[in-house]
Amino acid sequence: MSLGGGILIYWMVNPSIKVAVLGIKVGRSSQRVGIISILTATCIATNYLLIGVVNVKFMDLIVFVSGFVFGPLIGASVGVLTWMVYGTLNPYGFSLPILVVTSVGESLYGVVGGLIGARKMGTVGVNFSDNVKFGIIGFLLTFVYDLMTNVVSGLSVGIPLSITLVSGIPFAIAHEVSNTAFFFIGASPLVTAIGRILPEGITNDKI
Repeated sequence: MSLGGGILIYWMVNPSIKVAVLGIKVGRSSQRVGIISILTATCIATNYLLIGVVNVKFMDLIVFVSGFVFGPLIGASVGVLTWMVYGTLNPYGFSLPILVVTSVGESLYGVVGGLIGARKMGTVGVNFSDNVKFGIIGFLLTFVYDLMTNVVSGLSVGIPLSITLVSGIPFAIAHEVSNTAFFFIGASPLVTAIGRILPEGITNDKI
C-alpha cells in the first residue's frame, strides 16, 4: 500500500485525531471529517472510473466545491490527499516531480474555491449567471493547472518546452473544455446539495 493510501485510511478510521494540515480539531466535528473523507474518496474513485478517458475527470470540480463549502485549507487538503493516492497508484507511471506539481496545481482548485466560497456562501443559487461564473473559473484554473504540469513534465524528461506545450494542446483542450462544462453544469447544484445536508455550523465561514 502507498504512503498516501495509508495516511488516507488512517485518517478516515481515526476521527479523534487532530489533523494539523487541515487546521481543525477533528474530535470536535466528526461529521466534518466524515464529509471530507467522502469527498476525497469520491475524487479517487471517480478518477479510477474515468482512468481510460484522458484528462476528463470530476476531481477538479469536487476539490473546488470542497474548498468552496469547507474553506481553502480543507479544499487544498482534499486535492493533495487525492493525488497522494492517485498519483502513486497510477497505471500511467509514477514521477515525483509530476506528483508534486499536480498536487500543488490541484490544491489551487480548493484554495480558490475556498476564497470564493467565503464571500458567496449562502448566496449561491442554481441560475445561469452563477453557472457562467463557475464555468469561467473552471476554465481559468484548468488553464493554469495544465500550463504548470506541462512545463514540469517537459523539464522532468528533458523535452524542449516548445515541443511539450505544442504536443500537450489536444490534452489541454480536452481538460479545459470538459472542466468548463463540469463547472458550468455541476458547481452550483453540488454546492447547494452539500449545503442542504450539512449540519449547522459546518461551512466555509465557520472554519
